[in-house]
Amino acid sequence: MNHRTRSDAHTHTGTTLLGVYLNDHLAGATGGAERARHMTRSYRGTDLATAMEPISAEITEDRAMLLDLMERLDIPVRHYKIYAGRVAERAGRWKSNGRLVRRSPLSPLVELEALRVGVEGKAAAWQTLRDLADVEQRLDPDLLDHLLERARRQQGALEELRRRQIGPALRTV
Repeated sequence: MNHRTRSDAHTHTGTTLLGVYLNDHLAGATGGAERARHMTRSYRGTDLATAMEPISAEITEDRAMLLDLMERLDIPVRHYKIYAGRVAERAGRWKSNGRLVRRSPLSPLVELEALRVGVEGKAAAWQTLRDLADVEQRLDPDLLDHLLERARRQQGALEELRRRQIGPALRTV
């Protein structure tokens, strides 16, 4: 016989849904970290690669921090979602960019836009966890404030890099 109370069932459902939510963000974080590393390698020797290097390192650290938070919350990692994040990122490399053999001038603009959107999603996840930290003792509000601020900094840096790519990618004159 199941002796779970309504409150226990609600808590279990909430934990399950938080697990789905964080595993979805882990898939995105995996794809984002792969994309940032790929860009750093692909543009080696350029100002873009130099600017991307520290951002890429932080995005990778943020993914590791998400894994750590999931462990603290006793949320199992769904490895198929990590795999899906990697596959989606690699599939994104095959997109049509107007060039068959070499990189298009459009590539860095589109890649930076995708990364910026990903960092926006990460910031939303950190904010969600920060809001939960008020009632969930296993979450450190100061750490989440730091991660949220870092995501906002990354958004600003990626936006600046993205705007620098508009002219080279789309200038018609």
